[in-house]
Amino acid sequence: MSATIRPVSGRQFEVRRGPAVVRVGQVAAVLREFSVGGISFTETWADDVAAPMGCGLLLAPWPNRVAGGRWTYRGKVMQLDLTEPAHGNATHGLLRNTVYELVDRTPESVTLAAQIYPQHGYPFSIDVDVTYALTDDGLRVTVGLRNIGADAAPFGVGSHPYLRVGEHPAADLVLTVAAGTRAVTNEAKIPTGLEPVIGGPLDLRAGARIGDLAADTAFTDLQLADGLHRHRLDAPDGTGVELWAEPAFGWVQVFTPGNFPGPDSADQRTAVAIEPMTCSADALNNGFGLLDLEPGERFNASWGLRPLGF
Repeated sequence: MSATIRPVSGRQFEVRRGPAVVRVGQVAAVLREFSVGGISFTETWADDVAAPMGCGLLLAPWPNRVAGGRWTYRGKVMQLDLTEPAHGNATHGLLRNTVYELVDRTPESVTLAAQIYPQHGYPFSIDVDVTYALTDDGLRVTVGLRNIGADAAPFGVGSHPYLRVGEHPAADLVLTVAAGTRAVTNEAKIPTGLEPVIGGPLDLRAGARIGDLAADTAFTDLQLADGLHRHRLDAPDGTGVELWAEPAFGWVQVFTPGNFPGPDSADQRTAVAIEPMTCSADALNNGFGLLDLEPGERFNASWGLRPLGF
């Protein structure tokens, strides 16, 4: 009798609403699938491999990178463990390998939670929870943090979804991001300043084909439409997907790797991550969008995915 293989992303939670399906893994509360009627709007991967290139991870208590893993809190230099050896940074927070616990589950939603305890370079205690819920419009993701410690905790949160529109190659999709400013980065992918996007190759306000982009870039000065930030991918046939986010997610990272793993392990292809974030990379140092969570205070914000043209 063959042994049951446990998925690398831990226990899997699947919820449904009509033709819509969401699947979430315990490790990093990772978004494994969002599909409607068999049409996928997020990248998927096999159970026996880790989430490729951070695909679907929840990022807390900071998204993106901290330069050298070093920052200063109340005059004291803090040193985080370095989790991006290639560039010598701490990346994507402290929960990317943490197993979340199931808190609540309904036929149309699932809530998972984890705890951040004081550790190297981050001496704070924070409870984190996330709810993935299916609605009439699509998928809604609500992230919550509560400071259970004695000191105010600097923080940021984000998510790392890679999006798709069914079987359309990502390179053929058109990405629109209504952003007025982008971060300029150095070789270690750390922001060195901000500049207007107007007229540049990463001005995405009127849309740009993914295959013509080479982006690993954070954008801000995001325009609101009906009270939300709205980023979209459009396929040539008029279908697409919108990533919306509440105003707390005042930054968005766009990443268009050309070597995302395909269904065949030897296959590599273009993909696109659109990452809602409350702050920029290296926010613990530069303060761009960094928030403070007072003792006993709770932060709550949502983003989601809405299919278009179906």
